[in-house]
Amino acid sequence: MNNATTLYCDLNAFSQKYETIHGQLSFVVCILGSIANVLNICVLTTKEMRWPTNMILTGLAISDLLVMLEYIPFTIHRYINIAGHKYIENYSYKWALFMIFHALFSQVFHFISCCLTVILAIWRYLAITNPHNSRRWCDAHRTIYAIMITYLVCPVICTPLFLSLKITAYNQTCDKHGRMLNKKELLNYTEVTTKKLIYIIDYVNEDYKYTSFWLYGVVIKLVPCILLTHLSRKLIVVLLETKKRRKTLLSSTLPLEDVYEVRPFFQKKFEKYRQADRTSGMLVAILLLFLITEFPQAIMGLLVGTKGQQFEKECYRPLGDVMDIIALTNSGINFILYCTMSRQFRITFKEIFLLPIMNQFAPSSQYANIDKTGEKTQISAV
Repeated sequence: MNNATTLYCDLNAFSQKYETIHGQLSFVVCILGSIANVLNICVLTTKEMRWPTNMILTGLAISDLLVMLEYIPFTIHRYINIAGHKYIENYSYKWALFMIFHALFSQVFHFISCCLTVILAIWRYLAITNPHNSRRWCDAHRTIYAIMITYLVCPVICTPLFLSLKITAYNQTCDKHGRMLNKKELLNYTEVTTKKLIYIIDYVNEDYKYTSFWLYGVVIKLVPCILLTHLSRKLIVVLLETKKRRKTLLSSTLPLEDVYEVRPFFQKKFEKYRQADRTSGMLVAILLLFLITEFPQAIMGLLVGTKGQQFEKECYRPLGDVMDIIALTNSGINFILYCTMSRQFRITFKEIFLLPIMNQFAPSSQYANIDKTGEKTQISAV
């Protein structure tokens, strides 16, 4: 069997079934994910949370939020408004411009998320391995510069993607209401028909097409994934070594009465270590989830560049919606990670959103206020 008849994938049936639910599913994910990222930004930009790591997480939340907000009109146009696909209004020049904007906007801000995740891993690795110098190397000013440079440089790197797409006009046969007619319908169609222009997105040529796939598969996806894999492995190794050394230090031979006397000091140290462990664990979870999401896309883009049009048609296109929903879900669940692993995030979240509501509905004679730890302070009725 030669290459022309080799079947790489047989996913058309799966793709058609999943497409029927992708629109509603992605719409819900984008709405919930947008709300979650807005909450992230509100909490992470408070005065108590303005650490270099949280600044990077804020930049990451902004890029994820923009991707989700832009995906909402796209999914309404592409998946929810199915009846409109039969009419030429759905293929106007303005919608073609929007589809190009969607393709480029989503790739640019997804690339920004990749780069910020790499910076996040580097910052945390330096904070653990070289804590004294990292305060100078990764201070707030340098972190802001790194985020700004990422937002400026990533669109420049994606320039070939801007140049690879074009809008092509076609003459389409339709009825007097603008409903498009295919060749099979025209065989027995007896009413008046007209020809009108529709506009379709296409690649400039095959060279531009596969250059964009190489850029997508290697530069935008594979390189960040390789860097993150290496950094995640080193970060996990360092965390395990640090935890082992700390356990050895705390289990050293110290008289019981001495431990009792300095208990407040050790309690403060323990809490600091636990908070650092939770922060590091949260960041490792973010990195691993990012790798699970991005590595398959990197491999698929790379295979399209090497295997050609047949692989793209049989494998890449049918799985495009699945890769989209996985990426959108990953962008929306960071809020859950922050809440479950960061005590300071939970405290700040309560102060901003929950405590005002509780104070408003709590009887004034029973509770006067709620302190910053979220505990109720009871006073006697006047």
